[in-house]
Amino acid sequence: MPGQQGLSLMTDDWRLKTAMQSAEHLHSHDHDHDHHDHSVPLQDWLKTGLLIGLGLYFVYIIISGNLTNYINARFMWLSYVAAIIFLLLGASGALQLWRALTHRNHHDHHDHHAHNHDHHDHDHDHGTISWGVLAVIAVPLVLGTLIPSRPLGAAAVDGDLSASTLGGDSAAVSSIPPEQRNILDWIRAFNANEDPAAFTGMNVDVTGFVYRNQAYADDHFLVARFTISCCVADSVAIGLPVAWSDDLAPDTWVRVQGQLAPGMFQDETRAIIQPTSVEIVPQPAHPYLYP
Repeated sequence: MPGQQGLSLMTDDWRLKTAMQSAEHLHSHDHDHDHHDHSVPLQDWLKTGLLIGLGLYFVYIIISGNLTNYINARFMWLSYVAAIIFLLLGASGALQLWRALTHRNHHDHHDHHAHNHDHHDHDHDHGTISWGVLAVIAVPLVLGTLIPSRPLGAAAVDGDLSASTLGGDSAAVSSIPPEQRNILDWIRAFNANEDPAAFTGMNVDVTGFVYRNQAYADDHFLVARFTISCCVADSVAIGLPVAWSDDLAPDTWVRVQGQLAPGMFQDETRAIIQPTSVEIVPQPAHPYLYP
């Protein structure tokens, strides 16, 4: 019948339009999904750059000799391992980025099934690192780059520096000739024998930086060094009192030669260096002493 045929044609036309609209929507969705799948997250670029940067920074401080400004020389091998690990991780990240870019360029010219899109999108999500983790990685690299590398000195001494505060193996010190002892050796010797008179007349030849405190007499200073067991985080400042009236700027590295004699230092009787020579010297290649 004419009416039924017209109704049937209208129904078929509506179905055709609906199908075409659905197809266009699906194609648009797949296109957007494909674009999302194959874009490389910014975090991945930053992660790779930071890992390579950290590796290169470790290589730099090792080659420049600045590594001993941060850690005990016994643990330098850990920094070598860290440099290798960071560079390998950075190289792996760079390879993944190259593969992702190559894969995206391939998809710009060829069609793929939706299943493949879903699979690759899943992989990208697992490879993305959070901004918080990136910040943690970036902090040491930024600080190491901006802050000049130099060892701890007088400015790093927190408050009053005691003349004898560090314990240790004092028995081994007795086998070291007095003129060959460093500041740490003398501190241990003083801790083993608290009678300052027992050291009267002993020869001293030590090197350290000048430290002064407002509480010290004008004719006294401490010849000081920092000791570190692992790294600068566990550093301890130690020093020996020196009777010397000449003005020396704080942080000046000096070689002090002389003899020990009992004397008053900060209202206590201590073994004080009576110098025959105080010579300004360059900072040692290894400024720290290691317990």
